[in-house]
This record gives sequence, C-alpha cells and structure tokens, in this order.
Amino acid sequence: MFQSFDDTAQPEQGPPRLAALRAAMASAGLDGFLVPRADAHQGEYVAACDDRLAWLTGFTGSAGFCAVLPDVAGVFVDGRYRVQVKTQVDSKHFTPVDWPEIRLGDWLKQHLPNGGAVGFDPWLYTVEQLEALENALTGSAITLHAVENQIDRIWPDRPARPRQPMTIQPDDLTGKSHGEKRQELGATLEKSGKRSAVLALPDSICWLLNIRGSDIPRNPIVQAFALLDWTGEVTLFSDATADEALKAHLGDHVHLRPYGDLLEALSAAKSVTYQIDPASTPAIVLSHLEALAATPGNDIATVRGDDPCILPKACKTKAEIAATRAAHLRDGAAVCEFLSWFDTQSPGTITEIDVATRLETCRAATGKLLDISFDTIAGSGPNGALAHYRVTTSSNRTLQNGDLLVLDGGGQYLDGTTDITRTLPVGDVGADERAAFTRVLQGMIAVSRLRFPAGLAGRDLDAIARYPLWLADQDYGHGTGHGVGVHLCVHEGPQRLSRAGEVALKPGMILSNEPGYYREGAFGIRIENLLVVTEASLLPGGDFTGKLCFETLNFVPIDRRLIDKDMLTAPERDWLNAYHQACRDKIEPRLSGQARLWLVQATQPV
Repeated sequence: MFQSFDDTAQPEQGPPRLAALRAAMASAGLDGFLVPRADAHQGEYVAACDDRLAWLTGFTGSAGFCAVLPDVAGVFVDGRYRVQVKTQVDSKHFTPVDWPEIRLGDWLKQHLPNGGAVGFDPWLYTVEQLEALENALTGSAITLHAVENQIDRIWPDRPARPRQPMTIQPDDLTGKSHGEKRQELGATLEKSGKRSAVLALPDSICWLLNIRGSDIPRNPIVQAFALLDWTGEVTLFSDATADEALKAHLGDHVHLRPYGDLLEALSAAKSVTYQIDPASTPAIVLSHLEALAATPGNDIATVRGDDPCILPKACKTKAEIAATRAAHLRDGAAVCEFLSWFDTQSPGTITEIDVATRLETCRAATGKLLDISFDTIAGSGPNGALAHYRVTTSSNRTLQNGDLLVLDGGGQYLDGTTDITRTLPVGDVGADERAAFTRVLQGMIAVSRLRFPAGLAGRDLDAIARYPLWLADQDYGHGTGHGVGVHLCVHEGPQRLSRAGEVALKPGMILSNEPGYYREGAFGIRIENLLVVTEASLLPGGDFTGKLCFETLNFVPIDRRLIDKDMLTAPERDWLNAYHQACRDKIEPRLSGQARLWLVQATQPV
C-alpha cells in the first residue's frame, strides 16, 4: 500500500511546542513568527522535514499557515479546511482564522496595535508573498525580519532532507528531448536580453530536463533549484542521487551541484542579468541578488518575469496527450473494477479504509502503478463534507445505509497522472441528497460541453459550474478545477478553473472539472473528470471561429441512482447518455467478466 492510515495529527503536542516556540522567539527578540505550510518551492506537498505547520499545530491540510504572537496563535485556513482544522488543533491554544477573508496583514495590525518585530524564514516566502505582506503593513509599526527558522531551533528530531534517486522520463512520452527544450527556452531568454533564469519550481525543472524523482510523497519530482542560461546550459542544484544512466541522459550541458549551493553559485557570477519569477522565487534569492548588485565591481541585474517553463509545461505536446489518454483508460478500467466490487457490498459491512485499500489494489493490479497521485479521499456521511478528508484509523467510519460516499483518487503512471471523483450511494439515499447531486452534475456537464472564445481564463468559466447550485442558494468553497501534469504534480499551475484563474486557457492544457456541494455534519458531493483544452471546429451555421472546447479524459460511469432525472434538460440527458456509451465502448474490453456486466448496467441510458 502506498497510502497509510496513521493519524499523523498530534494536537496534544501543540501546546508544549507552542510554548517552546514562544521562548525561542523571545530569545531572538521577536514579537511574532510566521509558520507557513510550505517549503522553499511552494509545493502543495512537502517533505517530512518541511512539514513545520503540522508539527507545531497538528493541522495536516495542504494549505494554510500559523501566525504566532505572544498571546495568540492564529491558524489561517481556507474554505476547504475549516471543519478539519477544528478537529486537529487544540482550540485553547490555537485560533482558527478564516482566510483569505481575513488577511494576515489586517490580523497582525489588530493583534499588534503598538507594533512589533515579526520574524519569517526568507526561504519559505516568495518575493510576491513578502511584498504583499509588507504593503499590507504599511503605516503600522510592525516590522518584518528575515531570520533563522524558529521551528527548526526547537524541533529536536526533525527528519533529514530527502535524497532519492532521479529517474529518466522517456522522450517518446514527452514529445521533446530536454536538449530541444533547453535550446528553445535559452533562445527566448537571449531575445529578451535576460542571460539566466532562476528556476525554483521542481515540476518545471523536471519537465525541462525530462527527469522525475520521489523526493516528495505522491509527486514524482526532484526537490531542486536550477539556473537556465541563455545558451541552454543548466545548473541543477539537488541532493537527489544520479546513476550513470541518468548522468548520460543529462549530458555535458547540465551541471550537477548540491542542493544548498544556489546562493554560492549566484555569488560567483560578476556580470549577469537574472530573471526571477516573483510568484515562485524565495525572497532570500532576490535579497541576495540585490546585495550582489550593490557590491562594487559587480554588474548584476534582476528582472521579473514568469517561470519560462510554466506555460510550455502546461501546454502538453501531442505525445503527452496521447500518453495521458492511455493512462486514463487504464485507470478508468481499474476504477470500474472497484465499482463493480463496491456495488456488491451491503451497508454496514465495509469501512472507508476498506474502500481506499480496495481502490488502490485495483490500480496496482494494472501492473503500471508507480504511486497514487494523492491520498485517496474516501469520505462517507459527514466525513464527505470535508472536501479534502483523509481517512485515518481514528476517523474511519463504517458505511451506513443512507450515506453518500465521496471517492476521490488518482494514480501516478509513467505515461500520465490521473484524478477522478465519483459520489456513490450507500443503500437508500434521500431526495435532498439526490437533488443536490443532480445540480452538481448539471454544473459538471455544463463545463464539459463548453465552447468558448480563445483568450478566456478560468475565472471567466468558473461560474458556469456553479449556476445550477446558485439557483438553489447552494455553492462550494473550492475552485472548480486545477491544472494537472503528465506524470508530474496532480495540482499544476498556472491553468485553473476558479475565480483566481487569470491565465488564458490554451490548447493542450489539462484541467479538472469538479464542482461539489458540502453540508457540514451531513454529507458531501463531488463529481470530477479531467479535461484537455482543444481547438473547436466550426459548427454548421456558425460564423465565429477561434473557439476552444474540452475533451474528456476520464471514462467511468456517473452513478445514475443519484440523479433526479426530471431535473435534467434534454441536452444534459444527451450528453450523459453519450458519455456513458463512450465509457462502455472504451472501457468494456479492458474489464473482467463481473465488471463488464456491471458496466453494461451502469451505462444504461437515462
């Protein structure tokens, strides 16, 4: 099993650790210290050595931060985690804060009205994040100080930094060699007058060099920084191990150095213009470059620009799209094998852990599973209302009659990263749940059917998925969709379907489409497929060219037992019936006998 069900939250350890942190702050002359859920690369998942927020507070969500002051410790979480945080932290010592509705700057000014010195680790905040906080504190007497990480001072058994092997991602799956990518991006740097780009995102670096790793759970990445020169030369800073085959793959134009050598390498150059992405570059890198620029005899300049890999990585090649299609067909068959088993289980006989274990076993039976792409979410009844629920031995529920089960999981395969959510009935489900499920389905279908002008971003499309829910005064507290990599991170930027999605969608981008609805203490609903942006052909009678549409990648039936058929329009029924026919055509030949019979029944027309 890749997934563990251990309960890693330790809220009882929070109070003594908080006391130790406050003592360390006092000795350092600090009135506050910021503890983000982040590493130096701003990844959603972090290595054990960087999981400082969970170590201090007990909160294990993938986003959030803690602001520790002498008399209050605020744990800032967004809408996905507001129920979870209440169960994982000691509320007598930590105060949950609704973020981003309440901004850190405003909160600090409220709790430090007379000012104070607030420390932060400059490796864990990007240039953009730090500047936003500095601007928010303008006019107050609060000052920010880059300091040694105060958590590391008091964490006696902090795990070591990962040193896992690097592996090769084959060129026939990527569609381009790393030499081609390096030369193309180097030429772009040269044309813009920038001589070198600082790369801080591990998935960008892995994409660029056609390498993968296992430094971070569920994400096949190498924890690394890199410098990309205008000549196409790359210096890779990583402690991941490289065998002779990997070194031969990288060749003479990629130079390996230890992970901690980045600042030293920057100091060695005397005349360079560096491009940094303020959204991903650690604040310490910019301050270091500014100090070098101010040193007599140096001709160092810094300009700002997007990570040069981020858009090329997001716009998949034909080879990557073909590979991910194959991965999704394989994964879809595994999920259908699971569903055929699930429907034979009676209410009261299986648990959430049984569900997650069985689903992973079905994926592993393909013989191609390298890892799961995130810990499987198997939330039944009230646990389903936790959008990012992770079942543990202490939270594990037995599925009862009338429950809804939110099942969200995916796999990491050499040819693709998968992610799919289905909501399943356990026994007889009430009319209220079925109506909400149907609204979520209508939003999901609406996005799947979209045809939209090129140039629109995720923020322009997000409301379409919410419209059926809004009509019933219902909504969900997360974005409609995130970007997805190809044998890379299951959450990939910059593409996203959300109110915060500002990057125009382009052909080749892969996104999730996952509207939902969550009723705290009762049930949750989410339906998710992955989509790839494609160019839309002109419809008969149409005269508006240059439109885009979505191709669906997942082929697993949507549970018809939860649909209020009278709520569906004729076009919605047509889409659903066509989708289910495609599921049967594409998946049935891949299934065992029992699963084939199940699939035929599950895909009957609505």
